[in-house]
Amino acid sequence: MRIAYLDAFSGVSGDMTVGALLELGLPLAAVRDAIATLKLDGIEVSAEPTLRSGIAATKFHVHVHGRHPDDHDHADGAHHHGHRPYAEIRDLLATSALAPRVRDTALAVFARLAEAEGHVHGVATEAVEFHEVGALDAIVDVVGAALGFAHLGVDAIHVSPLPLGSGRIKTAHGMLPVPGPAVVELLRGRAVRPGDGTTELVTPTGAAIVAALAREEPAPELRVLGVGHGAGDRTLPDRPNLLRIVLGEPAAAADADDVVVLDATIDDMSPQLYEHVLERLLEAGARDAFLAPVVMKKSRPGTTLRVLASPADRERLAAIVFAETSTIGLRWTTWHRMVLAREEHIIETPHGTVRVKVARAPDGTVNVAPEYEDCRRIAREKSLPLKVVHRTAYAVALARFA
Repeated sequence: MRIAYLDAFSGVSGDMTVGALLELGLPLAAVRDAIATLKLDGIEVSAEPTLRSGIAATKFHVHVHGRHPDDHDHADGAHHHGHRPYAEIRDLLATSALAPRVRDTALAVFARLAEAEGHVHGVATEAVEFHEVGALDAIVDVVGAALGFAHLGVDAIHVSPLPLGSGRIKTAHGMLPVPGPAVVELLRGRAVRPGDGTTELVTPTGAAIVAALAREEPAPELRVLGVGHGAGDRTLPDRPNLLRIVLGEPAAAADADDVVVLDATIDDMSPQLYEHVLERLLEAGARDAFLAPVVMKKSRPGTTLRVLASPADRERLAAIVFAETSTIGLRWTTWHRMVLAREEHIIETPHGTVRVKVARAPDGTVNVAPEYEDCRRIAREKSLPLKVVHRTAYAVALARFA
């Protein structure tokens, strides 16, 4: 399993993402070929080595011939101009000759952008017209990022807590606070650092890449395979203007399928607290955490809290159990387990974009599991029954991967 960790100490943008992926081995020629399939006139891309605070990096450029002199720059170094309806961008990508994984990834990123913009401006997703984020530059950045993750064989993406920056920025809607409303909407549920930075550090394109592709849980321990730095245009007063992408694989040794099992049996704690306990454990990196009802001595009803964890996380997760519950003791043991190799894909359904996990058994049987949070989000946004959204996503995924 290959993991890309976006170490976004200076934020994240589309061109910085592509620059880091180029350093990791994405050929610039492949980006040019992918953009050529979109048949966009007047577009050229280039890359150059540069330094930021003495660190070697790659600066990715998008050149649009005939750019109006009033076009303005954002912190991501991209130039933005014109209005492009979301439906036009979606159709452009959907009918392109891009590889299926690249096409689906790019569609997912723009779908999240459209959803966020629609929410912010109070219009339906289909009626959204992109301004800055919908210009040709952003299309190139999103396709380049999708291509890079596919080319490098990335199976999962994680991101560090994002610095939100501060100040104001000029947009097609006038002066807006930093971070912009669409960025805040896109980063719902993500770890962020408000007020960190003196300018725009997370652009809408960068936020959409994170929202659509990066997992919300912390990155596992990694064995580093490569590091790439993508540069932004500005010189920042307090940090190098870089996005660092670390390419790695899980650092577990030969006993990677061993897990530590922590058990605590509790009969004197309010059931209202258990949801918080489970959330803390999962956010801290537990592989799983769940509850089971039990009958204890003197026929008292109780609850067993069970946590599955990497052996290296035993003490840290045990400390959370002791801090958040009323237990004064817990048991632990090591289990061996068999795990099917799994992949994460992004699919388009009639209701929206959904991530799915796909696993294959030794006999070839395919298991697909739509991401619950994606299905729930779509159900809420479109006032549909969750079971309908989930069932539709399952059927689409099974038809594609079986």
